[in-house]
Formats: sequence, C-alpha cells, structure tokens
Amino acid sequence: MARNADGGTPGNGGTGDGRERFLADAAARGLEVQLVERLAAKSLEDAARILGITPADIVKSLVVKHKDGSFLFALVPGDRQISWPKLRSLLGVNKLSLPPADVALEATGYERGTITPLGSSNPWPVYADMAITGRRISMGAGQHGYSAFVDADALTTALDAVVADISDPG
Repeated sequence: MARNADGGTPGNGGTGDGRERFLADAAARGLEVQLVERLAAKSLEDAARILGITPADIVKSLVVKHKDGSFLFALVPGDRQISWPKLRSLLGVNKLSLPPADVALEATGYERGTITPLGSSNPWPVYADMAITGRRISMGAGQHGYSAFVDADALTTALDAVVADISDPG
C-alpha cells in the first residue's frame, strides 16, 4: 500500500489532506475552529487527559449506516453512548448500524479516530445529541494527532444538524 511522507495512505483521514478538508469546510461555513496538535491517545479518556478536558467535552462523530444504504453522522458526547432506540425512533426506521472501518472510510473519506462531518467526502445528514450544546467541545479534525475545539452551538448551526436526545449514559 502506498504511504505518504506522514505515514498515511493517499486520500484518507490519516494524512494532512483530511485536516485540510476539515479546515476548508469549517472556513467555508464561517465556523471558527481551534486546531491543536496532540500526542497519540490510547482511549477517549486518554485524549481528554492530554487535552485537559473531561471525556464529556470530546464529541464522538459516529458514522451510522441507514437501512437504505445511505449514512448519517451522530455526534455524541464522549461520556455517553448512542441510543439506538432513540435514533431509530427519531428517523422512523427499524434498522441502523455502525459500518466496518473500511465502509466508514469510503463513506466519509476519514479513518476511524479522525472522522468528522466537516470536510466529509459525502455531505451526510448530521444528528447531534442535545447534551453537546451550550459549550465548547473538542472533536476529530480529519487527521490522527489533531483535535479541534469549536463552539457546539455554532457547529450544529453550521452543519444544519438535527439536535435531539440520541444518547444514553455511558
């Protein structure tokens, strides 16, 4: 497999290309983001410690496969988990799933651990858990070793996200 100088494979979220797409999309939406380089983290809790925040302040961008074959993003606080019954009810469907890593990469252009709706290779709909609102959050920035800080309300507005109760305590 071909590798770029930074060790990532061409065209995926492991390279600066993903970070550049993230930043370009944020700028195009008028969204202010603060990009920070950070050490590699072994877990979400480890990432929170490195960034000096709580796990609840890190928002996981989950790629969810719809039964019709399309995808959506679910934004969920790090200390919570996606509630499948709540999300299915909101969407009026009886089947949703988390796709394998290679399918998520194909759907978004980002590797797991770097996924974000900003700069995604496909503009899938975004559903944000209401627990992320009203504060500054951290999220993936399209490349391993980077995180972005952003105002959650500005993010959900910029993404035209549906904000609802879609999570349960972790």
